[in-house]
This record gives sequence, C-alpha cells and structure tokens, in this order.
Amino acid sequence: MSAMPISQITRTALEAGEGILPLAPNWVPRVFCKPGRRLRLAPPDYYALGTNRGGIDERWFASTTEAMNQNRTPDEGLSYVVTAEHKFTLRDAVAAEGPRLVGQKMWNEYHRWPVHSKFFDNLEPLPLHLHPNDAQAALVGQQGKPEAHYFPPQYNPVDNAFPHTYFGLEPGTTREQICRCLERWDVGDNGILNYSKAYRLQAGTGWHVPTGILHAPGSLCTYEPQWGSDVSGLFQSLVYGHPISWNLLVKNVPKEKHHDLDFIVDLIDWQGNTDPNFKAHHYLEPIPVADCVSEGYQDRWVVYGKFNERQLFSAKELIILPGARMVMKEHGAFGLIVTQGEGRVGTFRVHCPSMIRFGELTEDELFVSYEAAVQGIACENTSKQEPLVLLRYFGPDTNPDMPEVGDSKSHRGASAQLSRGSSP
Repeated sequence: MSAMPISQITRTALEAGEGILPLAPNWVPRVFCKPGRRLRLAPPDYYALGTNRGGIDERWFASTTEAMNQNRTPDEGLSYVVTAEHKFTLRDAVAAEGPRLVGQKMWNEYHRWPVHSKFFDNLEPLPLHLHPNDAQAALVGQQGKPEAHYFPPQYNPVDNAFPHTYFGLEPGTTREQICRCLERWDVGDNGILNYSKAYRLQAGTGWHVPTGILHAPGSLCTYEPQWGSDVSGLFQSLVYGHPISWNLLVKNVPKEKHHDLDFIVDLIDWQGNTDPNFKAHHYLEPIPVADCVSEGYQDRWVVYGKFNERQLFSAKELIILPGARMVMKEHGAFGLIVTQGEGRVGTFRVHCPSMIRFGELTEDELFVSYEAAVQGIACENTSKQEPLVLLRYFGPDTNPDMPEVGDSKSHRGASAQLSRGSSP
C-alpha cells in the first residue's frame, strides 16, 4: 500500500483518466442462493470464496456499500479502483475527493456516494422478502433500501428455472393470515406465496420496488440500482426445496423483537402490497431519452420513478451502432457497465468480456465523476459488426427530466428501432 495520501492518489487517478475511474469486478456471494451462471464468471469460480459462503450470484457496481453477509470479508461489497500504480476503494476515494467525484450538492447532503447497483443472477427464484424503510432500518443503525429491477437482454440468453416474480399480497390479505404463515416457519413451506401473485418477467423491461414491498425475484439476471444499503427480511421459509433460516427474516430487526410477530408483520407496507393496480404502479418499460438513429445511437430510461416523492436513483441504457460516435453528457456522476460490444469511453478502451476469472481485472466497468459527466464524454463504438451497449446508473436528484412510473404508455411506438442486434 502506498504511503501517498488517498486524496493525492485519487487526484492522480482522476487526472490520468480525465475524470473517470476504472473499477475492478466486485463479486458477492449469498448463502441462500444458487448461481444462475450468467455473470460471465468462469465456471470453476462460482464458489471461489468457499461453499460455506455460498455461490457467487451477484456482481456489484460502483459500490461504497458493504454487503451484510455473515462471515464476510471486511471489504465485501466495496468496489476497488485499480490503476497501474494503485488499488484503493471507491469509498475511500469519495471520502477524499467527494465534491469532485459526486458533486458539491450530493456531497453536502450525504457525504458519500449513497447508491449502488448490481447484477443478481439466480438459477432459481429468491425467497419472498422485503427491505425495511428508513425508520425501521434505523432501529438497527442502517438505512432503508428501495430498489428497481431491469432485465438486460444481453445477460439473459436463458430464463433459468422460474422467470416470474411474486410481488405484493392479494387485496384482502390480513395481518392474521401472514402471522399464521410465520408461526408455521419450522414445518416446511409456510404457505406465504398463497397470498401473493406472480408476474412473468420479460427481458428489456423492469420493476420499481419501494421499501416494504414483498417480492420474490425470478430467475432472470437482473440489473438492480438501489439505495446504498443491504437490509432485508426473508418471509418465505422454504424456496425450491431449500429451507430458509429464521435469522434471515430478523437479521435487520432489533434483537428484542426477533420473535414479536406483530412487529415483524408491521415491516410490510400494507397499502402498497395490496394495491389492486400493482402492475400499473410498478412496471417499467424503456422510455427514449434521445433518439438519434440517424447518428447511430439511442439512449433510453430503463429505471425511473420517485420513492416517497424523492428521486433517489435512475438508470439509462445507451446503444451505439458500429462505427458511430457521440458525446455522453449528464447532470451528475454515474456508474457504468458494458453489457455488449467494444469501444471507447473517454480515454478508456471498453469491451464486454465473455469470461472472467475470479480476481482478474476487466475493461467493462467505470465510475464517471461529476466533473467529467457534466463536461461530456466522447464515446465510440470501434466494432465493425456489433452494437456497444452501456448501462449507467445515477444518484439522487441527478436527472430533472426523469420520467415517472406509468409514463412508458405514452411513449410506446414513439422510438425508432436501431438495427443490427440492438436491444428490443
């Protein structure tokens, strides 16, 4: 480790990258999941951290948030900046050069990069669970975790076991019924899915998931921008034959409430979960940001919508056709991952890998600072045949033109389609 101060290291890296930092792959295992094997991690490496830690089914992007796994390594979940001379966490870089990296406004309010994103990729569905809101999470010294899901076509060549997600509760479901499900925890399937509804997932679409909403994500590989927290409560006792520990239900509940069923059931947002028009209020389809087909690119919103009247995060997908060039100019910092093709972003060569060994570096992930984003970044697709596709996610209050959930209905058919293998 260099004796040079982290502020100086960060400034040097920013100057070399003209405001952009290259990030190393950030792998996270989960003990209750079975890897879907679409993260492009090499087959021998899905249990690289040991079978006791679980399979690697997540890759986190531009993260300054620790993964709340049991028996974890101290830096699990934290993204690393790797240059020719140095390796350091993005969290340390933001702490040292916050206004330059995330913008003065965001730094003044949060003093950190308060969001992160990830791919989660499972062979089977996840257990029905929710993420506590801010007030509930504060009882254990954490923050709430709203999130959103987008299913990138490039990372979903197969659907795996169950491409459906259970969301919410059937209207009319009572607290007493859910309490009885929790009382049956140790007798096998506690039957909670009997009160929920499954929606078939479609690549190229997504969902808006506030705190307190029960959901059992299906088996598509999912891009998930979210608030920078890792709190959850699993309400399903058995999923695809795999028992779930009670500890995973109450891991973010005050210790004295671990067996207080009334308290646990109060984690559920009852109005949101029993909404009879749930899909209309949560389903996301891409919305054009800019249609410049004649110039060889298309930009689209894939994650949008406010949470409790606040814009907490959003995401876009940029498709650049072979040989095309454009300038990507944004209102704030963002994390970027390449999902298809090759090219250049600023001074960096980028390409989407076909296979990654655990511990290897890639050229597919960047953190773009506030300074670089607002000035504009030259992007080019250097392939003669294949589109270059970039996903990028943003922090709070970054995009004044972000649409609301439901706005996609007015945009259907309005976007000209790019050719040559672009996303649907």
